[in-house]
Amino acid sequence: MKSILVFDVGGSSIKCGVWKDEQLSELKSRKTPATWEEMKAVFLDVKNELDDELQGVAISIPGAVNVNEGVIYGTSAIPYIHRFPIKKELNELFGLKVTIQNDANCAALAEVWKGNAADVANSAFLIIGSGIGGAIVINKKLVPGSHLFGGEFGYMVIDQRNGHTLSEMGSPVTMAQQFTKKQNDQKNYEGTDVFALAQAQNEQAIKSVETLYNALSIGIFNLAVSFDPDKILIGGGISRRPDLITELQKRFKTLVVDKHADGLNTQIVSCKYLAESNMIGAVYQFELEK
Repeated sequence: MKSILVFDVGGSSIKCGVWKDEQLSELKSRKTPATWEEMKAVFLDVKNELDDELQGVAISIPGAVNVNEGVIYGTSAIPYIHRFPIKKELNELFGLKVTIQNDANCAALAEVWKGNAADVANSAFLIIGSGIGGAIVINKKLVPGSHLFGGEFGYMVIDQRNGHTLSEMGSPVTMAQQFTKKQNDQKNYEGTDVFALAQAQNEQAIKSVETLYNALSIGIFNLAVSFDPDKILIGGGISRRPDLITELQKRFKTLVVDKHADGLNTQIVSCKYLAESNMIGAVYQFELEK
């Protein structure tokens, strides 16, 4: 059986592997290069290292990916991948069928295909990292929107007083940066540090964690009343926290009561896949286009 070469392109690294016999193997990582020509060289190096007979290449990549045009719009941490026929160049580079899809969309597709959204028709996703991406799935299909902003929930304005968005208030990375600034003690805190200090009853850390949870809960409530999905799934490193879903569900239920949204019973669950979600979703995109 032929294999699929899979890439997950990120701002700092490119993960790569092979999909064969319904699983990923030969996983490795390369540093994201500084130019498009260097990135193409990395792609070819990885392909040439393989003994597998390939049927195609599946790529998860940041930015507003227009699947039909084969062009990436918007902005990302990799400025040189935007606004040219990138899919056409990749087809020519590999001499194989190539598919591309936005990374957050790939994370969602992995869950729809083989994960915790496989049992429902309608779902929404919050992929939480340094910012917040997401996806909307209706009747098992991605909804990219008229301007490719479908699922860009990080832009959602949560606090009207200061204009703060969900990405600014619901990201553990941003939380840690703000906590570091307030502490002003020459230490550089990470999100895990703030959570640990909150558990140790540090007053400022407790406030920071409460702000993050409340912002995420408001975002989830807004998604629930906007799309009424069966499930809202939470991805990203923070989804490993054992108390996360409990905290979000508690705050979500409070909002449902306070805002008289009787009957709104959206399930909030974590994603099944984490590190490999983008690659698995990229494979599903390939299968959908095949």
